[in-house]
Amino acid sequence: MEKKRIWLVSHYAMPPRLEVRVKTIRFAKILQRRGYDVTLVTASTIHNSDVNLIEDKSLYVEREYDGLRYVHIRCDGYRGSGVKRILNMFQFQNRFAKAMKRFAKPDAIVADCNCINYRGILKYARKNKIAFVSEIRDLWPLSIVEYKNISASNPIIRYLYGQEKRMYKLSDAIIFSMEGGKDYIRDKGWEKQVDLDKVFYINNGIDGDQIVSQVDTDMRADGVFRVVYAGSIRQVNDLDTVLDCAKLLGETHPWVRFDLYGDGDQRERLEKRCADEQIANVRFLGSVPKEAVGGICRSAQLNLINVQPSGISRYGVSWNKLFDYMAAGRPILSTLKVRYDLIDRYRCGISTEEQTPQAIADAIVEIAELPQQEYTQMCERARAAATDFDFETLTDRLEAVVQYACERKEK
Repeated sequence: MEKKRIWLVSHYAMPPRLEVRVKTIRFAKILQRRGYDVTLVTASTIHNSDVNLIEDKSLYVEREYDGLRYVHIRCDGYRGSGVKRILNMFQFQNRFAKAMKRFAKPDAIVADCNCINYRGILKYARKNKIAFVSEIRDLWPLSIVEYKNISASNPIIRYLYGQEKRMYKLSDAIIFSMEGGKDYIRDKGWEKQVDLDKVFYINNGIDGDQIVSQVDTDMRADGVFRVVYAGSIRQVNDLDTVLDCAKLLGETHPWVRFDLYGDGDQRERLEKRCADEQIANVRFLGSVPKEAVGGICRSAQLNLINVQPSGISRYGVSWNKLFDYMAAGRPILSTLKVRYDLIDRYRCGISTEEQTPQAIADAIVEIAELPQQEYTQMCERARAAATDFDFETLTDRLEAVVQYACERKEK
């Protein structure tokens, strides 16, 4: 493919030292190494923090981090998911054209966007005959309907669905992070307006050098079977169920220990619950740098995914931690059965049919009591699965999508 100028537009992308969602940065580095002219375009605000990279009235700032060129567009700060966050999204897309007209036009824009913050970016691309690829990492407004318990017939939600359909219809290509993107469009009844041939799937991934080169399958380090959870500690993660499971196993299998890494607004309450109820086989170990996660997951005998169920999972999932866990070469336990289940597909762990303390406990014991050879084979399959989601492989797919979008734009 002829090397092109590409803008990777991601409202929430951060400088590498702050970034926890690494997909955009990994794509940028690999594309740049392959000869592309890459610019990352982001908001000046850092999500879930009080940091704003622009403190004056400048429209944008241009920065370089680790050899990558960033353009940060000034947006007002916010906390939470209220009106100020919505305003921040509108500011980003409304100021996009004015800021970016000062730079050489790209051949393609790949925009990590949603039904609120895409319009100004798409308008700029269409006006300048630039291929526009929408990258969908979260299904909005379905996420609002599912997690906020708002009716799909709400006038605002209906408006957002209309904007979502328009975005898909006018995109030259669409990338879903979840495998069931085409199913979603069919379920919405949009397949006549949205050409399914331009719909692609690229999940999250892992750097190849993070994948274990040799699986160490010690099932009982120091006589302990260590279950690791690495992620946010918020209501959606439902770690009360994990604590209930730990109480059960504390009585029947005291050699099982739970190490919970991460932080969130539920952590203090859950720690107090452990103290009050004397749940001694659970440790809260706090947040760790992204680069430390791989080693932590490799030190486990089993890595755990636990989230509240929702209808979104029928289209597949794109949990970052799933790929960290695969790369660690350890079995994975998911307490949520999803469609397009990669754990089942690669036979690298168990997805429980029920999300109850007893079902989770039974699955942990099942893996802990596997014969050593079967446990080793499960570890090897987890490692093999990770190689299919190496960012080098995923970037091959991204290149193909960009080529497709550029050719489609030229027709």
